[in-house]
Amino acid sequence: MAPAPHNGLNNNHPVAPMDVSVEAGNAGAAEWLDDDGRPRRSGTFWTASAHIITAVIGSGVLSLAWAIAQLGWVAGPAAMLLFAFVTYYTAALLAECYRTGHPETGKRNYTYMDAVRSNLGGVKVVFCGVIQYANLVGVAIGYTIASAISMKAVRRAGCFHAHGHADPCKSSSTPYMVLFGGVQILFSQIPDFDQIWWLSIVAAVMSFTYSSIGLSLGIAQTVSNGGFKGSLTGISIGAGVTSTQKIWHTLQAFGDIAFAYSFSNILIEIQDTIKAPPPSESKVMQKATRLSVATTTVFYMLCGCMGYAAFGDNAPDNLLTGFGFYEPFWLLDVANVAIVVHLVGAYQVFCQPIFAFVERRAAAAWPDSAFVSRELRVGPFSLSVFRLTWRSAFVCVTTVVAMLLPFFGDVVGLLGAVSFWPLTVYFPVEMYIKQLRVPRGSTKWICLQTLSVSCLLVSVAAAAGSIADVIAALKVYKPFSG
Repeated sequence: MAPAPHNGLNNNHPVAPMDVSVEAGNAGAAEWLDDDGRPRRSGTFWTASAHIITAVIGSGVLSLAWAIAQLGWVAGPAAMLLFAFVTYYTAALLAECYRTGHPETGKRNYTYMDAVRSNLGGVKVVFCGVIQYANLVGVAIGYTIASAISMKAVRRAGCFHAHGHADPCKSSSTPYMVLFGGVQILFSQIPDFDQIWWLSIVAAVMSFTYSSIGLSLGIAQTVSNGGFKGSLTGISIGAGVTSTQKIWHTLQAFGDIAFAYSFSNILIEIQDTIKAPPPSESKVMQKATRLSVATTTVFYMLCGCMGYAAFGDNAPDNLLTGFGFYEPFWLLDVANVAIVVHLVGAYQVFCQPIFAFVERRAAAAWPDSAFVSRELRVGPFSLSVFRLTWRSAFVCVTTVVAMLLPFFGDVVGLLGAVSFWPLTVYFPVEMYIKQLRVPRGSTKWICLQTLSVSCLLVSVAAAAGSIADVIAALKVYKPFSG
């Protein structure tokens, strides 16, 4: 990510970072610059793991019980394990592409698009950029909606406790979206990934908190039921479920699981925070990915399976906001507050690549503009007129779209299905083949291409299921109806 002119460095170093080269013999500068002339990165295995867990374990973990209900006890857990393996394997391939050439001394790629440009080039760079940034914008809107749903659930839990479950306890989510947007305007003034490591750690802790509560409530409900509910094949056709609905919901469940594991679109940006070798950034990133995906999978399996065991075919689409549970209401409040805090951090993790992309372009176009370059550092915040204006505008637009389209979570599911194959599988596979010069027609080449084609078919099927859900939502759509 492009360095700011006053990037929080000691004022005893008046020279702009990019004006100094280690090779030029600036020994003092070498102590505070990396091999690319940028301020030394300080990220570690633990901070990278926190970023990944924050990005991967979203509130979507609470919808996995619904996904397993569509697939059943056999296909549900199998699908989660399969997506976990594919995500880890392709992330390991992508981590090898952070540097072009040598894994320790090659040219750094600061973003996912930079890696695609260095290894593949041409129209594939444009295709990557469109898919990546559309997905990130969709995630920002979806997280705004999700946070409002959790905040509204806190109010409804108290209302149900006071007035009984028969009371509809209706309220609008619009004020909560405005509140979430205001918080994001504040945190968006943190300049880049290096400065939000603490926010990612807090968010990761929150994700474990609400996942654990959902898991505990699922176990308690299962014990109360006297056994596991559900079936080997999931929801049965009949009793209000047609064969067509069964197909669409099954495909949508694959899309939900695929989207739940997706973080490749910000992997390179996270890797760019890791301090210089030894060991190489790719080894640290692969280790962090292994821990994060394993941790995520354990939580996903436990929460999804215990939620399905507790409610069977009636599993709600969100264990904590869909009111599968009503009591203890205070514990539900704690869980939903944890979801909101987590989404505050996750929103920033996913939006940082968008912020950095626009700000790099602006810095290149107007290098001498004080509007763009002049900054004031206040703790972790870096304030400039341009950053304040552009990032605030972005948050406002995503907030307004979230209020206008309260069912946009379905569209985010579609974006997740569409982006899973190109960002998580296709580009990592193609870049790895190019980077390591895997011979065309070799066994490894054939296996990698088979993986890519298989995941393409899954993405297309999941997208079809999501499109059907969006069409169903449009039939009852009312603007600002949240």
